[in-house]
Amino acid sequence: MTLFKIFISAFLIDNVVLMRFIALCPFIGMSTDEDKSIGMGIAVTFVTVLATAVTWPIYRFILSREGIFGTFKLPGGSEGSLEFLQILVFILVIAALVQLVEFYLKKMSPGLYSAMGIYLTLITTNCAILAVTFDVWTKGYNFLEALVYAVGVALGFLLSLLLLAGIRRRIKTSPVPAFLKGTPILFVTASLLSMAFMGFGGLVK
Repeated sequence: MTLFKIFISAFLIDNVVLMRFIALCPFIGMSTDEDKSIGMGIAVTFVTVLATAVTWPIYRFILSREGIFGTFKLPGGSEGSLEFLQILVFILVIAALVQLVEFYLKKMSPGLYSAMGIYLTLITTNCAILAVTFDVWTKGYNFLEALVYAVGVALGFLLSLLLLAGIRRRIKTSPVPAFLKGTPILFVTASLLSMAFMGFGGLVK
Protein backbone atom coordinates (compact mmCIF):
# COMPACT_ATOMS: atom_id res chain seq x y z
CA MET A 1 0.00 0.00 0.00
CA THR A 2 2.94 2.31 0.65
CA LEU A 3 4.09 2.00 -2.96
CA PHE A 4 0.58 2.85 -4.15
CA LYS A 5 0.54 5.96 -1.97
CA ILE A 6 3.92 7.03 -3.31
CA PHE A 7 2.70 6.60 -6.89
CA ILE A 8 -0.62 8.43 -6.40
CA SER A 9 1.09 11.24 -4.54
CA ALA A 10 3.64 11.75 -7.31
CA PHE A 11 1.10 11.26 -10.10
CA LEU A 12 -1.78 13.44 -8.89
CA ILE A 13 -1.43 15.06 -5.47
CA ASP A 14 2.04 16.56 -6.04
CA ASN A 15 1.89 16.61 -9.84
CA VAL A 16 5.28 17.87 -10.97
CA VAL A 17 3.84 20.47 -13.36
CA LEU A 18 0.43 21.48 -12.03
CA MET A 19 1.23 21.43 -8.32
CA ARG A 20 5.00 21.96 -8.14
CA PHE A 21 5.30 24.17 -11.26
CA ILE A 22 8.42 22.39 -12.51
CA ALA A 23 9.17 21.74 -16.21
CA LEU A 24 6.84 24.46 -17.49
CA CYS A 25 8.93 25.01 -20.63
CA PRO A 26 8.27 21.58 -22.23
CA PHE A 27 4.77 21.66 -20.73
CA ILE A 28 3.92 24.69 -22.86
CA GLY A 29 6.16 23.88 -25.82
CA MET A 30 5.23 20.22 -26.38
CA SER A 31 1.48 20.31 -25.69
CA THR A 32 0.51 21.64 -29.12
CA ASP A 33 -1.05 18.27 -30.00
CA GLU A 34 -1.57 14.85 -28.44
CA ASP A 35 1.05 13.04 -30.53
CA LYS A 36 3.85 15.38 -29.47
CA SER A 37 2.67 15.20 -25.88
CA ILE A 38 2.73 11.41 -25.86
CA GLY A 39 6.14 11.32 -27.53
CA MET A 40 7.65 13.77 -25.06
CA GLY A 41 5.94 12.07 -22.11
CA ILE A 42 7.27 8.63 -23.04
CA ALA A 43 10.77 10.00 -23.61
CA VAL A 44 10.75 11.80 -20.25
CA THR A 45 9.39 8.68 -18.52
CA PHE A 46 12.19 6.55 -19.97
CA VAL A 47 14.90 9.02 -18.99
CA THR A 48 13.43 9.71 -15.53
CA VAL A 49 13.12 6.06 -14.52
CA LEU A 50 16.54 5.09 -15.87
CA ALA A 51 18.19 8.18 -14.38
CA THR A 52 16.72 7.29 -10.98
CA ALA A 53 17.80 3.65 -11.34
CA VAL A 54 21.37 4.73 -12.14
CA THR A 55 21.82 7.71 -9.81
CA TRP A 56 20.33 6.06 -6.71
CA PRO A 57 23.10 3.45 -6.32
CA ILE A 58 25.76 5.95 -7.44
CA TYR A 59 24.82 8.30 -4.64
CA ARG A 60 24.16 5.59 -2.06
CA PHE A 61 27.35 3.60 -2.58
CA ILE A 62 29.82 6.18 -3.93
CA LEU A 63 28.93 9.82 -3.29
CA SER A 64 27.20 9.76 0.10
CA ARG A 65 28.92 9.86 3.46
CA GLU A 66 27.93 6.20 3.93
CA GLY A 67 29.45 5.23 0.58
CA ILE A 68 32.71 3.45 -0.11
CA PHE A 69 34.68 6.71 0.08
CA GLY A 70 32.95 7.86 3.25
CA THR A 71 34.22 11.15 4.63
CA PHE A 72 37.66 12.70 4.54
CA LYS A 73 39.46 15.51 6.26
CA LEU A 74 39.48 18.96 4.69
CA PRO A 75 41.99 21.74 5.34
CA GLY A 76 41.05 23.29 8.63
CA GLY A 77 40.00 20.02 10.24
CA SER A 78 36.42 19.82 8.95
CA GLU A 79 35.01 16.70 7.28
CA GLY A 80 33.97 16.43 3.65
CA SER A 81 32.59 13.86 1.23
CA LEU A 82 31.91 13.40 -2.47
CA GLU A 83 28.34 14.68 -2.05
CA PHE A 84 29.36 17.98 -3.64
CA LEU A 85 29.61 16.08 -6.97
CA GLN A 86 25.95 15.08 -6.84
CA ILE A 87 24.59 17.69 -9.27
CA LEU A 88 27.44 17.20 -11.75
CA VAL A 89 27.20 13.41 -11.77
CA PHE A 90 23.40 13.36 -11.98
CA ILE A 91 23.34 15.78 -14.92
CA LEU A 92 25.98 13.72 -16.74
CA VAL A 93 23.88 10.57 -16.28
CA ILE A 94 20.73 12.33 -17.52
CA ALA A 95 22.59 13.76 -20.54
CA ALA A 96 23.89 10.32 -21.50
CA LEU A 97 20.39 8.81 -21.29
CA VAL A 98 18.93 11.63 -23.38
CA GLN A 99 21.50 10.87 -26.06
CA LEU A 100 20.30 7.26 -26.13
CA VAL A 101 16.69 8.42 -26.57
CA GLU A 102 17.74 10.86 -29.29
CA PHE A 103 19.65 8.21 -31.25
CA TYR A 104 16.72 5.79 -30.97
CA LEU A 105 14.07 8.28 -32.13
CA LYS A 106 16.24 9.55 -34.96
CA LYS A 107 16.55 6.00 -36.28
CA MET A 108 13.15 4.52 -35.45
CA SER A 109 10.79 7.53 -35.60
CA PRO A 110 12.22 10.39 -37.70
CA GLY A 111 8.87 12.18 -37.77
CA LEU A 112 8.58 12.35 -34.01
CA TYR A 113 12.27 13.23 -33.74
CA SER A 114 11.76 16.16 -36.11
CA ALA A 115 8.55 17.28 -34.36
CA MET A 116 10.18 17.31 -30.94
CA GLY A 117 13.06 19.40 -32.27
CA ILE A 118 15.03 21.28 -29.65
CA TYR A 119 12.75 20.07 -26.85
CA LEU A 120 14.24 16.59 -27.15
CA THR A 121 17.70 17.94 -26.39
CA LEU A 122 16.24 20.09 -23.63
CA ILE A 123 15.21 16.94 -21.75
CA THR A 124 18.79 17.07 -20.48
CA THR A 125 17.99 20.28 -18.62
CA ASN A 126 14.41 19.28 -17.72
CA CYS A 127 14.39 20.23 -14.05
CA ALA A 128 11.67 17.64 -13.36
CA ILE A 129 14.11 14.80 -14.02
CA LEU A 130 16.84 16.31 -11.87
CA ALA A 131 14.26 17.05 -9.18
CA VAL A 132 13.25 13.38 -9.05
CA THR A 133 16.83 12.21 -8.57
CA PHE A 134 17.14 14.60 -5.61
CA ASP A 135 13.65 14.00 -4.21
CA VAL A 136 14.19 10.27 -3.69
CA TRP A 137 16.95 11.10 -1.20
CA THR A 138 15.16 14.00 0.43
CA LYS A 139 12.16 11.74 1.03
CA GLY A 140 14.34 8.83 2.20
CA TYR A 141 13.07 6.31 -0.38
CA ASN A 142 14.70 2.94 -0.88
CA PHE A 143 15.51 1.75 -4.41
CA LEU A 144 12.09 0.27 -5.20
CA GLU A 145 10.23 3.24 -3.73
CA ALA A 146 12.48 5.56 -5.74
CA LEU A 147 11.56 3.79 -8.99
CA VAL A 148 7.83 3.92 -8.18
CA TYR A 149 8.15 7.62 -7.38
CA ALA A 150 10.00 8.24 -10.67
CA VAL A 151 7.27 6.47 -12.66
CA GLY A 152 4.58 8.46 -10.86
CA VAL A 153 6.26 11.81 -11.51
CA ALA A 154 6.93 11.00 -15.17
CA LEU A 155 3.38 9.80 -15.84
CA GLY A 156 2.06 12.85 -14.02
CA PHE A 157 4.09 14.96 -16.44
CA LEU A 158 2.58 13.02 -19.37
CA LEU A 159 -0.93 13.51 -17.94
CA SER A 160 -0.45 17.26 -17.66
CA LEU A 161 0.78 17.43 -21.26
CA LEU A 162 -2.23 15.50 -22.56
CA LEU A 163 -4.69 17.61 -20.57
CA LEU A 164 -3.29 20.85 -21.91
CA ALA A 165 -3.05 19.44 -25.45
CA GLY A 166 -6.74 18.54 -25.37
CA ILE A 167 -7.71 21.96 -24.05
CA ARG A 168 -5.54 23.72 -26.64
CA ARG A 169 -7.50 21.93 -29.35
CA ARG A 170 -10.64 23.59 -28.04
CA ILE A 171 -8.95 26.96 -27.54
CA LYS A 172 -8.14 27.12 -31.27
CA THR A 173 -11.85 27.38 -32.07
CA SER A 174 -12.83 29.48 -29.06
CA PRO A 175 -13.36 33.27 -29.00
CA VAL A 176 -10.30 34.16 -26.92
CA PRO A 177 -9.84 37.92 -26.26
CA ALA A 178 -7.00 39.39 -28.31
CA PHE A 179 -4.90 40.32 -25.28
CA LEU A 180 -4.98 36.71 -24.07
CA LYS A 181 -4.21 34.95 -27.33
CA GLY A 182 -1.07 32.83 -27.48
CA THR A 183 0.97 32.11 -24.36
CA PRO A 184 -1.16 34.15 -21.88
CA ILE A 185 -4.26 31.99 -22.32
CA LEU A 186 -2.13 28.87 -21.88
CA PHE A 187 -0.90 30.03 -18.49
CA VAL A 188 -4.44 30.98 -17.47
CA THR A 189 -5.54 27.48 -18.50
CA ALA A 190 -2.65 25.90 -16.61
CA SER A 191 -3.56 27.85 -13.47
CA LEU A 192 -7.15 26.62 -13.67
CA LEU A 193 -5.90 23.04 -14.12
CA SER A 194 -3.69 23.54 -11.09
CA MET A 195 -6.66 24.67 -9.02
CA ALA A 196 -8.57 21.57 -10.13
CA PHE A 197 -5.69 19.33 -9.06
CA MET A 198 -5.82 20.83 -5.59
CA GLY A 199 -8.92 18.70 -5.14
CA PHE A 200 -6.72 15.59 -5.01
CA GLY A 201 -5.04 16.92 -1.85
CA GLY A 202 -6.94 14.66 0.55
CA LEU A 203 -6.85 11.55 -1.66
CA VAL A 204 -4.03 9.89 0.29
CA LYS A 205 -3.44 10.28 4.02
